[in-house]
Amino acid sequence: MTVIPAPAPARNVLGDPLQPCSIRPLTGFFRTGCCDSGPQDRGLHLVCAVMTDAFLMFSQSRGNDLVTPMPAAGFPGLKAGDRWCLALPRWVEALEAGVAPKIVLAATNEAVLESVPLDVLLANAIDIS
Repeated sequence: MTVIPAPAPARNVLGDPLQPCSIRPLTGFFRTGCCDSGPQDRGLHLVCAVMTDAFLMFSQSRGNDLVTPMPAAGFPGLKAGDRWCLALPRWVEALEAGVAPKIVLAATNEAVLESVPLDVLLANAIDIS
């Protein structure tokens, strides 16, 4: 019998085990609460961010309404203060526009480091001491 090893647990940008981003509202591409991804996630929902009114308005202006609830899809709508797994390209776009929400390093997937340097993440983090 061949034993297939379990995949390695996801890690965060600090190299530690990936922590949950949010259970209420339930976030993540797979709706597990974690900013984990897979081949089906073309948007790369890897960045755990704390929503702000400025970012939510920016996202809405780009065609991604994160505020309006969509009960049929199980989406409650977001408000300032909610944590959410954002698509990496949208967070970078918001960063360039000066409206990127702060991120939670412990819950941001290490794959983000392929596109964004750690020093940029640190400068935009809420969970550093």
